[in-house]
Amino acid sequence: MRKIDSTDQERRPAPGVALVTGAGSGIGRAVALALTGAGWKVVLAGRSPGTLDETAARAAADGAPGTAAAPLPVPTDVSDPQAVDALFAAVRERYGRLDLLFNNAGTFGPGGVPLEELPYAAWRKVLETNLTGSFLCAQAAFRLMKEQDPQGGRIINNGSISAHAPRPDSVAYTTTKHGMTGLTKSLSLDGRPYRIACGQIDIGNASTDMTGQMARGVPQANGERMAEPVMDVADVARTVLHMAELPLEANIQFATVMATGMPYIGRG
Repeated sequence: MRKIDSTDQERRPAPGVALVTGAGSGIGRAVALALTGAGWKVVLAGRSPGTLDETAARAAADGAPGTAAAPLPVPTDVSDPQAVDALFAAVRERYGRLDLLFNNAGTFGPGGVPLEELPYAAWRKVLETNLTGSFLCAQAAFRLMKEQDPQGGRIINNGSISAHAPRPDSVAYTTTKHGMTGLTKSLSLDGRPYRIACGQIDIGNASTDMTGQMARGVPQANGERMAEPVMDVADVARTVLHMAELPLEANIQFATVMATGMPYIGRG
């Protein structure tokens, strides 16, 4: 097996400017910390100013002195086109370019609600946050990445195991994650002329506040409830960092990172 040599290190692009949505907690926070620790200049987007500030403080405390600029928190509702415009205006004003967008902001919506009882408002909120928000951020990233010099950049969309197989009573969330796969493929194709790469990471059972119920038991397809294994969210962050550090001539189109023992492959 060929060893990694200095040529491989030289091909790895220098850390640039990254934007992480949903950066106030969970996967978004873990990825933001990993990027900052690797020397990226990171912009943090999310609904809650307080949690964004906590992420920024964690990054400043964890990072080695002088390795990267302090993250920039920008409170943002990604489902609001004007808020997304303001977010990217802040990126442009601070750094003048964008090299990486991690489209991570999302919500499960109300859990355990049968399809026939799901309120329209809940359906709409999940779609607007998970899918429309990702589209709006990708669209704004395209505009900036096309015009900047050097041209290009990378978009990584947060999919889910639900992009392949649903859980019971998850129609809104599962629909958005299938839609995310279509968004990823279209962005990949449309970005080719402009050196814009797009990939997707499908995550299963990362240990975050949103998945805390896994240890207590969650509904299964056979009608039973069962506790499910989880994995450290840092393993997700390392995978995103690996995808981000590839040269633009290479792309991980789809990556699946999941707890090894979760009931997804086969029959559980």
